[in-house]
Amino acid sequence: MSVLPDLHPHYVQACQNLSQPENPFIACALQEADKNDEISTKGITLRLAGNNHLVLVPRVTDDDLRVLVCVLGQAAFVTGLDLAYNVLTDAGAKTMATFLQENSSLQYLNLMFNDIGTSGAELIAGALHRNQSLVHLRMTGNKIGNQGGMFFASMLKINSTLEKLDLGDCDVGLHCLIAVAIALTQNKSLKAINLNRPLLSSQQEETTVHIAQMLRSNSTLVELHLGKHEMKSFGVERLCETLYENSSLRYLDLSCNNITCDGVKFLGELLKRNKTLEILDLNANRIEDVGAIYLSEALATWNRTLQALSIVSNNITGKGLLSLAHVMQSNMNLSHIYIWGNKLDRSTCAAFSELIQIGRLELDCTDVAPYEVDGEVFLAELSHGLGKHRYWAPHCAAVAPGAANASLEIVAVSEY
Repeated sequence: MSVLPDLHPHYVQACQNLSQPENPFIACALQEADKNDEISTKGITLRLAGNNHLVLVPRVTDDDLRVLVCVLGQAAFVTGLDLAYNVLTDAGAKTMATFLQENSSLQYLNLMFNDIGTSGAELIAGALHRNQSLVHLRMTGNKIGNQGGMFFASMLKINSTLEKLDLGDCDVGLHCLIAVAIALTQNKSLKAINLNRPLLSSQQEETTVHIAQMLRSNSTLVELHLGKHEMKSFGVERLCETLYENSSLRYLDLSCNNITCDGVKFLGELLKRNKTLEILDLNANRIEDVGAIYLSEALATWNRTLQALSIVSNNITGKGLLSLAHVMQSNMNLSHIYIWGNKLDRSTCAAFSELIQIGRLELDCTDVAPYEVDGEVFLAELSHGLGKHRYWAPHCAAVAPGAANASLEIVAVSEY
């Protein structure tokens, strides 16, 4: 480990050695890191995300990365690397794969929304066969395809260090999801996985069946994202059947599916008996009033473990929303609830306004805020939700990590 944080001088020298022009964005980040007095004792995450909302930055290229890893190879105190929203390709993935094979200190790597394809995925997944330090990897939004996902499924059978893997929006397909499910019946280290938005040509829900079977035997998975899987009542029933036996899963994301009140009936029955689930995301489904009432019945009397519930955009009217507002009065464990995008009538506005005014529901824990016009109470939308920090991180230090994102606060899978 380096005694002094001298990343920037090393970077300048590496640029000269490789005849590569300096990237001012990287240079500035390294200069800031060098000013950190605790860098050599606590370690840092080097943040080089290219989607800076405040300053236009030159995005990191494959050539920039080649220079950067030369510097980081001598800096064991850099334990995290955020390269999201840059222009890295398979060539950059090859550089990163070599770095991962040689590096023993990097714990967090964010490559989301670059231009890495199938061959780049093969290289990175292959590097993780031997890497024993990386705990959290984000590949979100890289179009690695079904074959690229298969390489990560194979990696999960070998790697015993990785705790959190994000393959959301990666265009993985049926065979990849089945392979991942099979791998997770053996893997004992992974605690969280994002499999959102696969490309599925079949309506038979085979992938949900395999994932449900995996949950029957897996005892380490804490967080599971299955958004945009075109899941219907049949798939929800299969999941619920196995979750009666699962005692580890705490966060279940079923957002943006085709779940109706029939599917929620199975979830309601599950909540009556399940003592593990803490977060349930049903955002953008079609549960309507009947589904909201099924959830209310389970949460009012039986369930005392669920802490966060999202029912955003589910075509729920005042009847269903009022039933959930009444639950908040009796169930003190339910602390986060997100309701925007439904039909907020006068009674709903009054009920949730009262919950907020008496302090039962904190503004940081919901996505609505009351306001009054001519003596009548309305609800305005707050930019809060379970997925707020899934694709971006706040640049302002005043924004608490868990203020608008229950998952980061309740289910802390790792430091990152």
